[in-house]
Amino acid sequence: MAPSRKMHLVAYLKTAPTASYAPGWRHPGASLHDIWSPERYENLARLLEHARFDAGFFADGLGVPDTYKKSFADYLGRGGQVSLLDPMTVLPLMARVTTHLGLAPTMSTSFNGPYQLARSLGSLDLLSGGRAAWNVVTSATEFEARNCGMEGLPPKDERYDRADEVLEACFALWDGWDADAVVLDRERGVFVDATKVRYADYVGRYVRVRGPLSIPRSPQGRPVILQAGSSPRGRAFSARWAEMIFCSHATKEDALVYAADIRRRLEAQGRAPEDCKILPSLSVVIAETESIAREKAAFLDSLMDPELVLASSSELLGVDLSTIETAEQAEAAAGNHGIAGSRDRMSQVAKQQGITFAQAVRKPRGLIAGTPAMIADLMEDWFTSGACDGFVLPPTVFPATYEEVGRMLVPELQRRGLFRTEYAGRTLRENLANPG
Repeated sequence: MAPSRKMHLVAYLKTAPTASYAPGWRHPGASLHDIWSPERYENLARLLEHARFDAGFFADGLGVPDTYKKSFADYLGRGGQVSLLDPMTVLPLMARVTTHLGLAPTMSTSFNGPYQLARSLGSLDLLSGGRAAWNVVTSATEFEARNCGMEGLPPKDERYDRADEVLEACFALWDGWDADAVVLDRERGVFVDATKVRYADYVGRYVRVRGPLSIPRSPQGRPVILQAGSSPRGRAFSARWAEMIFCSHATKEDALVYAADIRRRLEAQGRAPEDCKILPSLSVVIAETESIAREKAAFLDSLMDPELVLASSSELLGVDLSTIETAEQAEAAAGNHGIAGSRDRMSQVAKQQGITFAQAVRKPRGLIAGTPAMIADLMEDWFTSGACDGFVLPPTVFPATYEEVGRMLVPELQRRGLFRTEYAGRTLRENLANPG
């Protein structure tokens, strides 16, 4: 690996008390009563930019999960990760108080048309000065489909086929404005050079759009594409479109196999490995000593509600785990639903720890507890081995995790020459290409 190669860090967020580690909201240090306050998101943005994160992205879903026991009672009542606000309402707040941090909503290609997607995302990209990204999902839950007027979720391959067309159409809309189309010449009375604006005229099997888009071109041209494909079809989609890939692996060996597969797929698409940053999720608990870090992690685990773990795992896998015991049963019962990457990770955990699948789905997400140097050792090992290009960091306790990462972990990574000390670019795409 080149000595100048630097890590990328992205924050995993929710408009909720926590974002990934479900019992985090019960921690005495968790920020709870400001979820509906603009200041919460402004302070978060400043915190991430001060730590020189590449971006923050909001996971999202269009409804309240009700897979477990065919009810939302456990998931909602016990503190599952429901989006309590539309992320698109808080991202402009975060853009307003920062100048470098990338900002990404999650938006589904299965439930939205290309024009509305291109318009919303293009607006955010323009308002932020070219710092928007789009976490593209095809969605994997029945309740979302029903909330969007559908009888049920289309088959996975069909969802990805539609997603290909939606992105083709969005790109055609974003590319319909030249960079210098906006003139604003008072004297000549020329607002826009209309010869530099084009129709999209996109017609596919699933979507069609005429255009032109009403949003001018942003400084980075179009939003950065973030994706989390794990199935073979999802990986093919990522290799074609993604500039950042969010993934989850139980071991470095699993991460190496995944990264090698993605890079082969990128090459087949005529893309270079550096065109797409592979970013596995890493949940960390940091303290000045190892013993304190382990105590902090143990306290967090003590807050975990077993029923919430099962309700959360049920939603990820798309099956009711109150009646499922094996990975084979889960895969068969899920059929068209669930997230393949989550099922893979739980199977990896079972294999790694020598436990059954039924035990793995009942375990909370594993925490990496240690000193800044210990966690940096792990990150450096994965990074320099080629298993990844950086990490997605969810909060275990919000906002304390990001305060501790910025205060303790980032300086250790910088000391090792693994992470930027200043942003090198103006737009998110520039910072991904040149991390400093």
